Amino acid sequence: MASNLPASLKGRDFIHLSDLNREELNAILKLATEMKQEQKQFRVDGKTLIMLFFNYSLRTRTSFETGARQLGINAVTINAMAEGWDLEWREGTVMDGKPIEHAKDAARTLSRYADAIGVRSYPPMVSIEEDRRDELVNTFRSCSNIPVINLESAVSHPCQGLADIMTLRELFPSGMKGKKVVLSWVPNPKPVTHSVANSFLYAASLEGANVVLAHPEGFELDPAIVDAAKKTAQASGGSLNVSTDRKAAFEGTAVIYAKSWASTKFYGKWDKDAELRAQFVESWRVRPDDLRHTHRAKFMHPLPLRRNYVADDAVIDGPDCVVYQQAENRLHAQKALLVGLLG
Repeated sequence: MASNLPASLKGRDFIHLSDLNREELNAILKLATEMKQEQKQFRVDGKTLIMLFFNYSLRTRTSFETGARQLGINAVTINAMAEGWDLEWREGTVMDGKPIEHAKDAARTLSRYADAIGVRSYPPMVSIEEDRRDELVNTFRSCSNIPVINLESAVSHPCQGLADIMTLRELFPSGMKGKKVVLSWVPNPKPVTHSVANSFLYAASLEGANVVLAHPEGFELDPAIVDAAKKTAQASGGSLNVSTDRKAAFEGTAVIYAKSWASTKFYGKWDKDAELRAQFVESWRVRPDDLRHTHRAKFMHPLPLRRNYVADDAVIDGPDCVVYQQAENRLHAQKALLVGLLG
C-alpha cells in the first residue's frame, strides 16, 4: 500500500521536531491516524533498525520495537545502560578512562549493519552548556550515513513531540488556535532533562495555541529555545508567554501539560537544586482543585509519572487525563515516521 509520504523524508535524520516542515509533519500524522483508526497496514520489509539506549526506557523502546516488527523491520536493541558501557564523544580525548569506544567509530560501524540508528542518550548533567550541545546524538548524526533518530537527548524528545501533536489534533479536531495550553513545571524528587519540555513547547507553538510556560523562578528553559518557540507561535497564529504565577496560568486553559525539569539556576549543583525544588513540591503538584478554573482541561504528561507527587491519583485516573492516549500515539506516529525515513 502506498503511503503518500513526501519523498523528501527518505534517508533523513530526525533529531528535532523542527527537522520536519509542515507538509512532512502533516503527512506523517495523517498516515499515523490512518494506521490507528483504519488499521491500514504498511510494510518496510528487509530493513534493520539498531537502537542504543543509554538511559532506561519503557514506552520508547517497546513502541519502536513493536512498531518496527509490525512494519517488517528487524529491530536490534542495545541496552548500554544495563550492560554498563558508555561511549566517548569528545574530540581529541585521550581515552584512558571508562569508555572503550568513541561514538564516531560506533556510528560508522553500525551504519554498515543497519538502515537506521536510534540513539537515546542521557547527559552527564554537570554543565548545562555542554549538555545543550547534545554531542553524543550529534556525533551519530554527523558520522552515520544512514538515518539517525533521536530517541531522547538532553535537548529534545522529538518522537514524544510527534505523539503529542497527534494527541492535540485528536482532542481538538478544529485546531488549537484560540486555545490556551499550559506547559507547567511540576516537582520531581530528582533533576531531569529539559528535553520533553523543549519539544512540547515547540509542538504547542507550532499548532498555533496560546501557550503559557509556567514555572517557579529558577526553572527557566533555554532562552534561545523559548525565543524560537515564541516566533513559531506567532507565525502559526498563536502566542507564547512565560509566567511564574501558577494560578493565573491555569485559569481558563484547555490543556495542562505537566513536566518536571532541572533548574537552570543551580544546574550541576544538585544539592542546591534539591533545596530549590523542595520549596515547590506541594504548591506545584497538580490536584483536582487546580482543574476547577479551567475549561475541562485535558491533563497531559509523557510518563512515567510519580503519582501523588507530580499529580494526584484523582487527576491521573480522572476523565480528563489523556496520558495513555499520548502513550498509544507513540506507536502510530513512530511507525509513520519509519515508513517515511525508510520507505
